[in-house]
Amino acid sequence: MLTPFAFASRPNRPIVLCLSGHDPVGGAGLQADIEAIMANGGHAAPAVTALTIQDTVDVRDFQILDPTWVKAQAAAISQDLPIAAIKLGMLGSLAMVECVADIIQAQPKALLVCDPVLRAGGGGSLGPNDVGYAIREQIFPLATLCTPNLPEAQILAELPEGSADECAAVLLKHCKHLLITGGHGTEQEVHNRLYHQDGTQQTFVNARLPGEYHGSGCTLASALSALLARGLDLSNAVEQALNYTWRCLRDAEAPGRGQHIPRRLPLDYCN
Repeated sequence: MLTPFAFASRPNRPIVLCLSGHDPVGGAGLQADIEAIMANGGHAAPAVTALTIQDTVDVRDFQILDPTWVKAQAAAISQDLPIAAIKLGMLGSLAMVECVADIIQAQPKALLVCDPVLRAGGGGSLGPNDVGYAIREQIFPLATLCTPNLPEAQILAELPEGSADECAAVLLKHCKHLLITGGHGTEQEVHNRLYHQDGTQQTFVNARLPGEYHGSGCTLASALSALLARGLDLSNAVEQALNYTWRCLRDAEAPGRGQHIPRRLPLDYCN
């Protein structure tokens, strides 16, 4: 039996402050953040930015929280826990972008992974395009890494038909490192491209999996935040997070009428 003092010898997991929305079916949003961060060796400290009405098919509606409540949540966390990284998800309004920018600037030592959530997996909007442009202008310059998928990158770069390379050329004016994820075409291989402001880039290739998935972007960005908080360099963190996310999708479940939900924790995690 463990004594009360046995826990003191265990190293603390790095704390990741998650600023994102709640998905009631648990495929995306804060539940995805919590599970992926746990699975990659971090501790998630979630602060709710929005409530959504959605299922595995699509989003129906959402409500953005009062920014003062979000700031209060983040303050309570930061006054008690040492924040190693911040992971951003759904913001949904211009006021929330400004609120979150203030929270980030109050944690200058924390790494920042920005997942610019603009659309649900089923295609429904999670905020007007103006929110994306505000994220690009106010949040991207503060980020360690930004992780849009290609449709989000096209919105953010204002290039509706732009390639990943064309979008990156625009977005790297605003951020240091950019991971544009693939998977939205019909190719047999999914190409995920990591761009750096110094002009270098890397491509990570995964086999395409059948089906549609709810929360894959949240899973990837959260895994990245935990791995970076643990001290991995950017390239290794991206490779490990992509491989982890691929396994989560490979083992995904289909409990509802729509998209599959990634299995982010192994079956024996709590055994």
